[in-house]
Amino acid sequence: MERRDFLTVRILCFDYGEKYIGVAVSDPLCITAQGVGVIKRQNLKKDLSQIRRYVEEYDAKEIVLGFPRNMNGTVGSKAREVLSFQKFLADKLNIPVQLWDERLTTAAARRTLLEADVSRKGRKKAIDKLAAVFILDSYMRSRKTQ
Repeated sequence: MERRDFLTVRILCFDYGEKYIGVAVSDPLCITAQGVGVIKRQNLKKDLSQIRRYVEEYDAKEIVLGFPRNMNGTVGSKAREVLSFQKFLADKLNIPVQLWDERLTTAAARRTLLEADVSRKGRKKAIDKLAAVFILDSYMRSRKTQ
């Protein structure tokens, strides 16, 4: 019987926040999402360098960027900033950068960490990474149903 290699692709997800960028990556078959880090925002050049490092380390073929719509679905100032960041990444990295609705992911991450009885200091360190996991998980589940 002939052996067939399955096409595997990793997707990176970034939760672009005020001070930090949470980072999550899919497994090669895009079934699960795992938090892999947090980038402390400095400036576009340094942030891009850190993002590029993740893209290369995981050989990512696609990026998902959390898109912070307002609760009523409108696009506010933070969402416009993320749109600008999306264009910047797409131009610099030359791979697709998808936007994905991130409404309530930070709240869900905070609630999960509280339920796990993680200390306040621990929550501060983990919340952006966990939010990125929730965003990527939602994105991958949506793709499976399409």
